[in-house]
Amino acid sequence: MPMSIHGHEVMQMMLERGGLFTRESLRQAIAEAFGPDARFHTCSAEGMDADQLIDFLERKGKFVAAAEGFQTRADRICNHG
Repeated sequence: MPMSIHGHEVMQMMLERGGLFTRESLRQAIAEAFGPDARFHTCSAEGMDADQLIDFLERKGKFVAAAEGFQTRADRICNHG
């Protein structure tokens, strides 16, 4: 079973890569960075695949929408885990 990666790491990767993402380009970036079968957890959820993590982060307001996609900001990443 693959090791679980915290959603903070995905958000940090988004910041490091810069630019805007679509759901598809973020899914692809996650697969490249963490592997296509990676599983993810957050402070309040676990066992998510990339699509479930994207949905979760979107619901939690972790993305900043723009006309052609979305990004995240450092102040959207909680500092407790």
